[in-house]
Parts: sequence; C-alpha cells; structure tokens
Amino acid sequence: MFLSVTEDLVRRRAEHNNCEIFSLEEISLHQQEIEKLEYLDKWCRDLKILYLQNNLIPKLENVGKLKKLEYLNVALNNIERIENLEGCEELKKLDLTANFIGELSSIETLKYNIHLKELFLVGNPCTEFEGYRQFVVATLHQLKCLDSKEIERSERIQALQNYPEVKQKIREQEQAYLLKRAREKEEAQRRMQERKEKKQNQMESEHGFNSKYCYSSLDKENHQAEGDGEQEMWRTVEDDEEDRRFWEELTPYTPESRLETHRYIEEKRRAKDNIRYIFVLIYSMN
Repeated sequence: MFLSVTEDLVRRRAEHNNCEIFSLEEISLHQQEIEKLEYLDKWCRDLKILYLQNNLIPKLENVGKLKKLEYLNVALNNIERIENLEGCEELKKLDLTANFIGELSSIETLKYNIHLKELFLVGNPCTEFEGYRQFVVATLHQLKCLDSKEIERSERIQALQNYPEVKQKIREQEQAYLLKRAREKEEAQRRMQERKEKKQNQMESEHGFNSKYCYSSLDKENHQAEGDGEQEMWRTVEDDEEDRRFWEELTPYTPESRLETHRYIEEKRRAKDNIRYIFVLIYSMN
C-alpha cells in the first residue's frame, strides 16, 4: 500500500491559510513519505509554490492543471523522467535535485514551459553523461540557469553548434543506462520475492511466537530493573540478525532500494508498536 496526498494532510499543512486549501498559493509537503502525487491539481488550483522534497514519489503526475505554479521542488524523490508539466504555464523554477533521472531526453517536454528560467538536475544519473550540460543548454533555449550556474550567451552558441553530435552521444548513453535500470529492476524484484518467501516461512515456523515472546519478557521484568524487560521484548537475537543482514547487504542505490529501505524501517516500527501494545494489554490483565 502506498501513501498518497490526502485532504487532511493538505489542510494541516495549510494552517497559514486558515486551513483553506482552495485558495492556497504555497504549501510544503516535504518529508511526508508520499509515494503517489495526486489531487493537488483539483484541490489547490491557485498554487504558485509547491515543496515536495524528500518523499518517495516515483512519477511527476497530476500537477499539469496547476497553471499558476511558478516553483516546483521535488528534490530527493524517486523520479526517473521528466513529464506531465506542459500544463504548468507559469513554471519558472524546477528543482529535481538527487532523483534518478537517466532519461535525459525527457527534458524536451520542458520546451513548452516557456517561462522556465532555473533548472536543477544535480545528483541525477544523467548529469554523469558526457555532453550533459551542452545538451540541456541547447535543448531549452529559455533557460537562464542550470544547476546554480548561469548560462552564458557564448555557452549557448557553442552548445547549439555541437548539438547534433552531442544529441547522438546522449541517446547512446541513455540507452545503456536504461538497459542497466532494467537489470536493476529485475534484481530488485527477485530480492523482494525472496524476502517475501522467507518472511512467510518464518511466520509459519514460528506460529504463536508473539504470545510466547511477550510472556518471556514479562518474566524477565520481574528480575530486572524497570524498562529492561521492554527492551528485551523489542529485540530478539533473530531481529538483530535480520537487521544485520539487511543493512550489510550490498545493493545499488536505486528507487527500488530506497523504497525497500523505507518499508523495512516502517515494518520494524509497526512490529515494535504491536509488541508494546500486547505487552501493555497483558500487563493490565495481571
């Protein structure tokens, strides 16, 4: 299950506007663990500034009707290509820092954003391509600043002169990157399936573990200082070993691994909360 933008979240983040969302011009939804971008183009048509950095958003979508939007910050997400921004007619500044954009040719969709002056792509795989900056400068004539560096007139003239050759190089590197990403996705799917099967086997072999675990923690608490039992309850040798394996496993930094890490942490947090609840329930019954 993915986390989406909810009306309650938007209203809570609109306190500066008396929780009124339909006339909202600026909103910050950073670090909200959002995995799908939706509804904002229906609820907040007057938005001019939108902060969505440090979430888990994999795709730019459902913002195309924000015709007044001037600044969009989606840094530190899981975005792999630029798309669906043609309708943002007033867009002037776009921050895509530290995403996973390898399909550099997707910047061509930004040609329609004629007011776009600043673009940030630093920290994306595409910035490692030979000819990256030249390609962007030659493609987006309206751009004034790329990755915090002003575009000089002489730089644009040279980029345009070399454009055919640079474009071909970019296409070749892009295709190589996309093949690599296809392999990474297959590997991530395999790991996920293995982990799912292992979890299922563990649950089957340790049926009734939770109740035994909680009672053993209660027994320990009778012989230890207050709080020691709870700590023992939260951590087992098996948990420590699973944690060690998970964090020591060498995996590439990809949208899949970033999402997997987030879900692993959430899974552990929920497990601890459940054990704490059972512990309190049993304790209250004694």
